[in-house]
Amino acid sequence: MNRIDKLYSTCKSEGKKAFNVYICAGDPDLETTAALIREFERRGVDAIELGVPFSDPVADGPVIQQAAKRAIEAGTTLDAIIRLVAGLRKSGCAIPICLMTYFNPVHHYGVERFVDDAADAGVDGFIIPDLCPEEGEALIARARARDVKTIFFIAPTTTPERMKTINEQSTGFIYCVSVIGITGARKELPPDLRDHLLRVRRLTSLPLVVGFGISNRETVRMMCEMADGVIVGSAICKKIEELLSGPREELVRKAGEFAAELAEGART
Repeated sequence: MNRIDKLYSTCKSEGKKAFNVYICAGDPDLETTAALIREFERRGVDAIELGVPFSDPVADGPVIQQAAKRAIEAGTTLDAIIRLVAGLRKSGCAIPICLMTYFNPVHHYGVERFVDDAADAGVDGFIIPDLCPEEGEALIARARARDVKTIFFIAPTTTPERMKTINEQSTGFIYCVSVIGITGARKELPPDLRDHLLRVRRLTSLPLVVGFGISNRETVRMMCEMADGVIVGSAICKKIEELLSGPREELVRKAGEFAAELAEGART
């Protein structure tokens, strides 16, 4: 069974919610990225959204843009990220890992090669913000053949007809965007978010996972009252940025402590 399916099946049977963390691979370097993933797993994070740095990250806010810039400057490449995941799996790391990438790196890598190499390495899912389902037939078909999940976004502005299309092509979970716009921590979330999630819930049996704007334990708790899981990205990347001047061991430890604190919101 795919690790994502197993995670949400276990959460459902145990009445729990999943806490997911986004980090940009290669920020500040791939060795630290591997250490962070191991630390997050040890601290009780349920899944990792591993960002592939790209020069034009249209869905990302300034914090993640800067993380991607640092990773690119460090020489991070897609094939190196896939090798990183393979190394983590060989060392016993069992946490679900999704690659979050824009389509341009996938196109240059080659769609079938990308899916096969990622699956062989132990990647569990793909999140590609600028790939719409109608243009992703080759990737979707290959991913399904390799049991790698294809995860698409539903936003507050998505029409009911569009939601149906997205649901048909989604596996693993639905990524529910909490706000209109780009990623980034926010002081408050929209009051009509609950209604948005109820609309999505009526058309799918897949888990609903909320991302964008979730930045502290209280917003994690609020989202877990409405959804099956949450993804925190910008707040984690900001914490990493704040720790860059210190020793890497301290960065990993303190980022892990911060993630564990946020994860408490999913447990209450």
